[in-house]
Amino acid sequence: MALTFQVPTLSDQESAQELKDLILTTEPEADIDIDTQAKTVTISSQASEETFKQLITASGHKIASAS
Repeated sequence: MALTFQVPTLSDQESAQELKDLILTTEPEADIDIDTQAKTVTISSQASEETFKQLITASGHKIASAS
């Protein structure tokens, strides 16, 4: 199942890569697509939406919405 999060605090490729690395540390099987232009993070994984919300906010980002 793919989850898409609107993350307005994603500012550049460096912060996107840091977030991706953090998510992969916890969920190594996750397929992650981060679009810094649209400020979206799309994740395909078996883990719950709540898991990814916690990881994104733990990395210092804010989530505007999730779908």
